Amino acid sequence: MAKGFNMGGMGGNMQQLMMRAQKMQQDVQRIQEEVGNRELEYSAGGGAVKVTIYGRKELKSIEIAPECVDPDDVEMLQDLIIAAVNGAIALAEETMTREMNKVTGGMNLGF
Repeated sequence: MAKGFNMGGMGGNMQQLMMRAQKMQQDVQRIQEEVGNRELEYSAGGGAVKVTIYGRKELKSIEIAPECVDPDDVEMLQDLIIAAVNGAIALAEETMTREMNKVTGGMNLGF
């Protein structure tokens, strides 16, 4: 006759593990909200274009230095804007990952 699985004295440990997981989940939600509301700045072209983005990857503002507006070279300005926006998005992702790693101990939980 097969014996049933006996957790022995692990009942308390399982409950403790579940409590830790629940706290981690709460911490993750808190970090997502905090970082999501954080404003991050990134500039391109030596400060010619500055982008401010929220940690949730929502664009807040774009500042363009007047001296970089050349009607004969609009493509350069477009490239600077793209570089600044992409840099700001990468900064938001890096910030979220860094803050999540503090809570999860570096476990890859797909955030």
